[in-house]
Amino acid sequence: MRRVFVTGIGIISPLGGTLSLNHTALKSGICGITTLELINSNFAGKLPVGEIKIETEVLKEKLKIKRLGLTRNSLLSLHAFADAVDDSQLTVNEITSFDTALIGANTVSGMCLTDELYKDANSKSNGSEYLFSYDGGSVTLAIQEHYGMKGIINTINTACSSSANSIMYGARLIQNGLAKRAIVGGSDSLAKYTINGFNSLYILSDKICRPFDSERKGLNLAEGAAFLVLESEETIGNKKVYAELTGYCNANDAFHPSSLSENADGPFLAMQGALQKANLQPHQIDFINAHGTATENNDEAESKAILRLFNKPPIFASTKSNTGHTLGASGAIEAVYSILNLTHQEVYQSLHYQTPIASTGLVPVKNYTKTPINHVLSNSFGFGGNCSSLIFSKA
Repeated sequence: MRRVFVTGIGIISPLGGTLSLNHTALKSGICGITTLELINSNFAGKLPVGEIKIETEVLKEKLKIKRLGLTRNSLLSLHAFADAVDDSQLTVNEITSFDTALIGANTVSGMCLTDELYKDANSKSNGSEYLFSYDGGSVTLAIQEHYGMKGIINTINTACSSSANSIMYGARLIQNGLAKRAIVGGSDSLAKYTINGFNSLYILSDKICRPFDSERKGLNLAEGAAFLVLESEETIGNKKVYAELTGYCNANDAFHPSSLSENADGPFLAMQGALQKANLQPHQIDFINAHGTATENNDEAESKAILRLFNKPPIFASTKSNTGHTLGASGAIEAVYSILNLTHQEVYQSLHYQTPIASTGLVPVKNYTKTPINHVLSNSFGFGGNCSSLIFSKA
């Protein structure tokens, strides 16, 4: 089975628009969760969110995009994708090769412009420039069209595990000889659609989120995008290599549309399967980048799954305390952060934590720490019980 390595990274998040800025913010314990400013919403200035403080039109100008109808979601993806392929030093011929796959992921897609589409539908007889963007695959198609890509193209929407699954899918294409490289990741932008939707579920916190804290009140929505360039061992040559993707697994506890089961079967099976794929024992995991949404159900269920699998749980933390929950982008963004753990041999503190959950007693990392790390487990658990775990190992 072919080995799969990460040779390029691109990211934009509430912590910054480059890998370096994200790294500096994580080391410094910076929280990118603020109040909503750029969306005309009833919650503007009220609910905490992880908002990228760049207006959509400014982002479009920065990327030199002139095409009409592109959403903020597509622009965030294009930003991260461009940095990833540049970081990997991919040539135009390599990007457009039939051997290069593109696997994108998101949850909201162009639905972030539902209001614009609705307005146009009632005022224009010849359609709307945003109609194309409304499709779930439009973000990935925008990248494909912009770069003229010809290889396997796909979009995954499995809620908050979407971009973790895109990474997994890209790795499987490489390992089964269907691609030499895969550019994988995802994006999600803040939108009234998701803010109102999550608010209706009563899982948005009116305070900055506190993952794994007994007094947690819910999640903070956020936006961002991240892409990784995955390449087979035969392809990388003398390139810089960030990490090896050694394990992955997707499982489902089929319990509830928006909750994990009490026994945390989905998270347990996903982590267990990733370990088996990587041919590792639980004690070999040095750090867990937890899904850690700060909702009542997730944090307790994830904690129980960790206790089920690990005789002595490794150190863990949730970087959603830095960024908020970026939904379909979270798996890719947190994969990037897991790779930073390996690259720099360090872990970042879980912010705002005070008191352990009574039923589990687990305590996340409370301070930035330099420590030897060979294997990082990154968890992404989505609505519908769609649970995915990835293992990145030191190259």
